[in-house]
Amino acid sequence: MDFGAVLQTNPPASRTVHLAKLAEQYGFSHVWTFDSHILWQEPYVIYSAILAETNRITVGPFVTNPATRDWTVTASVFATLNEMYGNRTVCGIGRGDSAVRVTNGKPTTLAELRESIHVIRELGNSRPVEYNGSTLQLPWSHGSELEVWVAAYGPLALKLTGEVGDGFILQLADLDIAKWMIESVRTAADNAGRDPYSVKFCAAAPMYIGDDWDHMRNQVRWFGGMVGNHVADIVAKHGAGSTVPTALTDYIAGRESYDYNSHGKAGNDHVDFVPDEIVDRFCVLGTAKEHIEKLEALRELGVDQFAGYLQHDNKEETLRVYGEHVIPAVNGSKQAKV
Repeated sequence: MDFGAVLQTNPPASRTVHLAKLAEQYGFSHVWTFDSHILWQEPYVIYSAILAETNRITVGPFVTNPATRDWTVTASVFATLNEMYGNRTVCGIGRGDSAVRVTNGKPTTLAELRESIHVIRELGNSRPVEYNGSTLQLPWSHGSELEVWVAAYGPLALKLTGEVGDGFILQLADLDIAKWMIESVRTAADNAGRDPYSVKFCAAAPMYIGDDWDHMRNQVRWFGGMVGNHVADIVAKHGAGSTVPTALTDYIAGRESYDYNSHGKAGNDHVDFVPDEIVDRFCVLGTAKEHIEKLEALRELGVDQFAGYLQHDNKEETLRVYGEHVIPAVNGSKQAKV
């Protein structure tokens, strides 16, 4: 299993670069960042610094969207980074959340998302593509390689992911929901004539090493609120009685409002509706042994990568324990001691 660290690009940027370097030292293969240019610093500038100061880490947005950036600009950024540092980028993309909502915009349609994935992937792989009635190609790009991984929750978005995604970003670590989502994506891939096992699966959730459960839960309760934004859209579109598991939809009944100024932040003061049970199911918390057990269960479901959010007060220690114990144990190294 691969491991990723998910960072926010809070200033100073040097802090983000420092955490990315630590992640590489501790055996993580990926460093992902939020992509919301109003709330946090511009991630693509910081990717260049991360890649310059690391040797093998792959970087990418978690996630970008088709609305806030021209698709050709997005592709050009990835192709440029690949030319400068080798093919060490990946594009995570979804319909749009905080990046569009803070500017009073709204998520794109699934049709727009599908088209943007095609344009970004073709240009990002040094290939020509039809765009706005013209055939475009980056004339300076040769040998760039870019996978596009799609973040999705609802049935139609999961179907799209299986049809066109190189990977699926599953933003929670609940085993039952993960099973339903992975099966949905694989079924869609198979129905589209693709190898259902060619789609890579990334489960993403806050990871916190510790033993004070009240403190850990309060540090990562924000995640249930973030997921709730997407779930609210699903319920509005499909209704509470849809095929979406009730474990994903029932808990938002007490949700009243959401302030994006607190998006993804520990101590978020408007996520009290998220119960402890949801925090425990959606996140990966506890001792190294407890992390290993949950990660091995996710791997059994078909998860290829676990990407851990580090929006809490125990970043360095969590990275250290993962590097020294969790990653070696999950990947079969005899060096792991738990």
